[in-house]
Amino acid sequence: MADTEEERSPPPQGGGSVQFLLANKLETAMWLSRLFTVYCSVLFILPLLGLQEAANFYQRALLANALTSALRLHQRLPHFQLSRAFLALALLEDSCHYLLFSLIFVNSFPVTMSIFPVFLFSLLHATTYTKKVLNAMGPNSMAFVRTFLDKLATNQQSILKFIACNEIFLMPATVFMLFSGQGSLIQPFIYYRFLTLRYSSRRNPYCRTIFTEMRILIEHFIMKPACPVFLRKIILNSIVLVSRLAPTGA
Repeated sequence: MADTEEERSPPPQGGGSVQFLLANKLETAMWLSRLFTVYCSVLFILPLLGLQEAANFYQRALLANALTSALRLHQRLPHFQLSRAFLALALLEDSCHYLLFSLIFVNSFPVTMSIFPVFLFSLLHATTYTKKVLNAMGPNSMAFVRTFLDKLATNQQSILKFIACNEIFLMPATVFMLFSGQGSLIQPFIYYRFLTLRYSSRRNPYCRTIFTEMRILIEHFIMKPACPVFLRKIILNSIVLVSRLAPTGA
């Protein structure tokens, strides 16, 4: 599936899981940072250690995600160059998008909606490598974990659509945070840039898909005779405005 498949590592050559992990150091580092992101995200969503600690776990989750994204970006583009061409290539990578996402929210007021994409992407991306580790441990090892991973894989498309919904609705959320005094003036503008990158993503079409589905659903609703004319006009003008803000050629 798009945006969730890791570059395949060679199958373990005997020796068990430890040898497999050591033989794939970069992917192992990303796997561990994703697991840590999942751990911190859960402790933020379920504040079992108190609200103050939950806010700390929110920041740790975003920092861990930034580390994962940086490692993944290095894996995809290993030869760094200080040039516009390299930056243009980097901005095409989903890992660069979520490095930017982490930097946008890491020092902001904790928002539950902003942690779900980080949490779910880390969970999905960790799934493939976890299966490889389990295979290195033995074909029948930890059957209950394998069952959970299979269920995640089965529901992957629904999870990716849910992530895309979060990405979209975080745009008005950043504007609301600005007017409520919990966000910065620049945050909505930077997040708009992030959203355009997600809309143009080559590997993950779900942001475009959700925008299209929302437009079809809203247009179907406002064309009903029961919809007031003034409301229909406002919504149609809003659709035109959003369409103009969308990246061209996506």
